Amino acid sequence: MEASARTRHARELFAPLGPTYDRYACLLSFGQDPRWRSFLVSRIPPAAHRVLDVASGTAAVAIGLARAQPGRTVVGIDQSPEMLAAGRERVEGAGLAEQIELREGRAESLPFLDGEFDALTFTYLLRYVDDLPATLSELARVVRPGGTVAMLEFGLPRGVSRPLWELYVRVGLPAAGAVVSPGWRDVGGFLGPSIRGFWRDWPEPRLLDAWREAGIGEVAARRLSLGGGVVVWGRRP
Repeated sequence: MEASARTRHARELFAPLGPTYDRYACLLSFGQDPRWRSFLVSRIPPAAHRVLDVASGTAAVAIGLARAQPGRTVVGIDQSPEMLAAGRERVEGAGLAEQIELREGRAESLPFLDGEFDALTFTYLLRYVDDLPATLSELARVVRPGGTVAMLEFGLPRGVSRPLWELYVRVGLPAAGAVVSPGWRDVGGFLGPSIRGFWRDWPEPRLLDAWREAGIGEVAARRLSLGGGVVVWGRRP
């Protein structure tokens, strides 16, 4: 399956950012991104010995999963060889090369058998796929019955926090990104419209229904940092 224009754009946008991604993702999110990833990892039960991390990027979640449970093996998959190169350096530096394998691939067509993993995580993925229900079904396919599926995505704050969020993503984030590099300036200008568009098309009730229709049960969601991050998780029946 050939990558769509949306998928190619995401790959091109983030490809140059691998070496600096984790540092500035933390800085530009006011330190919240690592907290969100940590909560995502906490949704995976200790009994999950083999975990797939989709859209693994620089392997931050894969490293968190491996550290959370000694002896756990993690396979990280991402479409960007540039991000994976940065991820492999991080894995080596963390001394986790025996536990973590990083591979190039796409969420829409995973190169794994049905039920091959005890659990699956994915981060900032669904905004970049053309067919969200089909992608969720493909993710669920490779998780065994009883296994956990969990995701992290940017959220839209509600109430009094929303105007402050809008000010930041419209003005502050692009300006801060421009100080770092042209690549981060482009990401800063891209994220606000991307996040708004996703939640316009997939408001939380519709998104959770899509999870259930993909064969994932016991679906729950938690809004973090006044709604700036959202973690969703569920279990294969």
